[in-house]
Amino acid sequence: MPTLRTLQELDRAGLLSPDPRLATAAQSMAIAITPEMLALIDHGDLVHDPIARQFVPSPAETEVSADELADPIGDEARSPVKGLVHRYPDRVLLKPLHVCPVYCRFCFRREKVGPGGEALSAAELEAALGYIRDHPGIWEVILTGGDPLMLSARRLGELIRALDAIPHVAVIRVHSRVPVVDPERVSPDLIAALKPRRASLWLGVHCNHARELTAAARAALARLADAGIPLMGQTVLLRGVNDDVETLEQLMRALVTVRVKPYYLHHPDLVRGTGHFRVSIAEGQALMKALRGRLSGLAQPTYVLDVPGGHGKVPIGPAYLGDDPGALTSDSLAVEDAFGGRHRYPG
Repeated sequence: MPTLRTLQELDRAGLLSPDPRLATAAQSMAIAITPEMLALIDHGDLVHDPIARQFVPSPAETEVSADELADPIGDEARSPVKGLVHRYPDRVLLKPLHVCPVYCRFCFRREKVGPGGEALSAAELEAALGYIRDHPGIWEVILTGGDPLMLSARRLGELIRALDAIPHVAVIRVHSRVPVVDPERVSPDLIAALKPRRASLWLGVHCNHARELTAAARAALARLADAGIPLMGQTVLLRGVNDDVETLEQLMRALVTVRVKPYYLHHPDLVRGTGHFRVSIAEGQALMKALRGRLSGLAQPTYVLDVPGGHGKVPIGPAYLGDDPGALTSDSLAVEDAFGGRHRYPG
């Protein structure tokens, strides 16, 4: 079965309920649901199914609040040349294309990605590489988009080699949904393309629910790990998908068992039409506090907020250390343990 890309195809697959607002929602962002993800959807409860919720357009996307932004993390403000974002002194984002295997309805680049979206021409890509060459402070290059693993193995290999040839680039990081949502794409040729000779390469795997880790996805991740590519997990905290401690615990454990280190739990961005996905920061902190008592450090992600306007990510996890209200002097602290107990500690 091919990837579903239109409302008509979703309707024929039994994924839509009648609502005139769906046409508007579909126009706001491209549609793509791979056969792997389609097979996971519970057609008996589409409203609450965590897989359908991520990929099937919703009438709620037509509701846009005043706080929501077309460019919620400020890519444009930090883009010195097309396709490049230089937000931190030592690293840049490089976006060679805006095509993805699936289109997540909460995507912070939802107004950029999709068929027909901008991809870098050869000249534009060379200009971006030239910028990296001319800035020796750039230590890490993060390939994002779109999804870099949608490039052919040949083009991906050429890009990795070009970055590897820049002496001050020590780390190449690739962010991708492909191993989870289109695992057969992780071929020997693609894996070979991901092997620079000099620089270190890390692969960030986007996964939001343990059900996404099918047998095929686990096999694809095993192929990558067996090839020596270190894997880290990226998860977005989403209402109705993973906003309870049992679901997050199951996901983080599942990631670790397939050799993916949980890295970030992203607070959802202020993307237009995505209010139905957002939880409060207080809810996110409570979930992280609950996970601390249930998971080892190996399975703990860092809960982060991408500050609107291009100011970067900051950790926003709960605090465990504060003044001891029962102390007679100011040099005593109260420490909260992973199970909610409070203890005095000399400051």
